Amino acid sequence: MASPAKWQALYDKAEGADAKAKSTAAWAAFAKDASGTGPWKMAKFTPRERLELVKNEAYWDKARVPHVDRMVLLPMPEANARTAALLSGQVDWIEAPAPDAVKEIEARGFKIEKNEQPHVWPWQFSRVEGSPWNDIRVRRAANLCIDREGLRDGLLAGLMVPATGTFEPGHPWRGKPQFQIKYDLPAAQKLMKEAGYGPDKKLTVKVQTSASGSGQMLPLPMNEYLQQALAECYFDVKLDVIEWNTLFTNWRRGVKDPSANGSDAINVTYAAMDPFFALVRFLQSSMAPPVSNNWGYINNPKFDELVKKARTSFDDKERDEALAELNAASIDDAAFLYVAHDVGPRALSPKIKGFVQPKSWFVDFSPVTMEK
Repeated sequence: MASPAKWQALYDKAEGADAKAKSTAAWAAFAKDASGTGPWKMAKFTPRERLELVKNEAYWDKARVPHVDRMVLLPMPEANARTAALLSGQVDWIEAPAPDAVKEIEARGFKIEKNEQPHVWPWQFSRVEGSPWNDIRVRRAANLCIDREGLRDGLLAGLMVPATGTFEPGHPWRGKPQFQIKYDLPAAQKLMKEAGYGPDKKLTVKVQTSASGSGQMLPLPMNEYLQQALAECYFDVKLDVIEWNTLFTNWRRGVKDPSANGSDAINVTYAAMDPFFALVRFLQSSMAPPVSNNWGYINNPKFDELVKKARTSFDDKERDEALAELNAASIDDAAFLYVAHDVGPRALSPKIKGFVQPKSWFVDFSPVTMEK
């Protein structure tokens, strides 16, 4: 949590013609020297270069005061560069190692940690007037045209779980979808032909993505894989590759905003940890921009009805049933192109001890120790 007292002190010192200008200046100053309530303290920050943290000796929970004196975070957007830094001893820990280097990483004594996370790697479709994705046959064809197991076992060296919806079988919010997302090339081609497309009449679609970013896994190679796979189903996929923070901002602006740059799909991964983050913000019509992340302006009365049912139920079983029905309805509607769930892969030096790989986005560094 950010310290209100620290922010207020910076606000009082800030220069500006009005409260908005002073607030902006205060937050800019806060970003360079943040203060909060965690077990780490900010020591040095150079934007786009490094963040240095030191342990907070005064942390209230003595059992969770970090065992390591200092932690240095370095942004390295390119997977091969991260992997080379680890293998050369420049760093002790990397997120999302290059999949084709996994065997070498393990052979050199480093450890790969992974666990399925509540996470979805999708394409969100535009549903505004004129969108090529307004035809359910096209949306379903795209979902049947992707060999997710091939993506997992080939390009990603096992570092993903194939996605057949926001939630997989066994989850209380999975439901019972009638449409089964799987790799079925003949069925996908048949749907596309029914929709009026074929070898001599391709459907051009444009997707906006990033070259790297939080939770994006390996977005460019993965999208190039989809580009090639969907070509077999008469799609001509164009990629609009932009910087991650710009993509994330565009996600909230929506397809109607000029920032979409003519795209009719967007590739931003999301955490599926609670009903709002996993389902509601994408499927409820009132969540369209600028309210939330219904980027493509989905407007399905059935989705809205089920969201209302889940929101107004005070019985756990009834709420779970409504959410399961909502997830199943979104799969049957092929609301997204569902591709993968992340496993949060990271490669660690053998000197690192005490780390526990979570099934979530959140990592606890307090118990980690480093051997000399």
